[in-house]
Amino acid sequence: MKATPPPDILQAPLVVEFPFTRSLGPVQSAFLTGLREQTVLGVRTETGEVLVPPVEYDPATAAELRDLVEVGTTGTVTTWAWNPEPRPAQPLATPFAWVLVRLDGADTALLHALDAPGPEAVRTGMRVRIRWAAERSGAITDIACFELYDSDPVAEPRSHDGRFTDPVTGIVAAARLDYTYSPGRAQTRYLQDLAERRTVGERCPSCAKVYVPPRGACPTCGVATTDRVEVGPRGTVTTYCIVNIKATHTANLDIEVPYVYAHIALDGAGLALHGRIGGIPYDQVRMGLRVEPVWSGDGRYPDHYRPTGEPDADYDTYKELL
Repeated sequence: MKATPPPDILQAPLVVEFPFTRSLGPVQSAFLTGLREQTVLGVRTETGEVLVPPVEYDPATAAELRDLVEVGTTGTVTTWAWNPEPRPAQPLATPFAWVLVRLDGADTALLHALDAPGPEAVRTGMRVRIRWAAERSGAITDIACFELYDSDPVAEPRSHDGRFTDPVTGIVAAARLDYTYSPGRAQTRYLQDLAERRTVGERCPSCAKVYVPPRGACPTCGVATTDRVEVGPRGTVTTYCIVNIKATHTANLDIEVPYVYAHIALDGAGLALHGRIGGIPYDQVRMGLRVEPVWSGDGRYPDHYRPTGEPDADYDTYKELL
């Protein structure tokens, strides 16, 4: 059963997403190009075992594998699980079974979706075949899914040279995590205080370190941090990095590169938090620079930090917070 936070605890939908780009070696290139051409390739190990999907190195001996073989497009379900509520971007929009299928001629199983009318129609040992996607580009999604198919196993795998016209040499896949985030009681109070332009941490009753943002407990001492302490708003840059890649898919699309992201030890805090530095050329940012927050347009959080004009802090005052 899904736990629901108490009504006073903040929660919000959160999506973490980025494109993952990978170049392909000769084995993976042949496998994905083969899918585009409705051909399934495996790789044979030194012991004669045929692995599908193929890998470039033997998982048992680490020997390099290059002996490609063509296997069947029909196979046998070795195990399965019913998915009653498909999520966005899954292979099928209607309920389906996740199945491991050992294709004819293969010794290992391939994970994919099985289009079936219900869980009562699925069983271990049943025969299935590939349903190819109408449009194929050289990706595992070229197999739209498996479908029920009553047939006998076909012949042994055949050697294949792995050569195709216009081979696939790289893939770009979107990695995405879509979930509901709840910051908990301590950080809910922290965010509510930020909306009032106050930065409030929590002090450990054992070691006296002030955590900003608060965590509800001291990770060092393992005790609850209930004593709330207002810190800042000014602080000291302890260390920093220069960012040369423009942000995408964020609210900060208008930030021009290069810019500086820094760890900032707010006055009174026991550790540094991170924030963007503005109001100063990127190549003039330095350790010990004294900064203050510049609040966002709606005033709910610091948009960035800018120099205060004070003399730089002495290294000994922040060296323990690096």
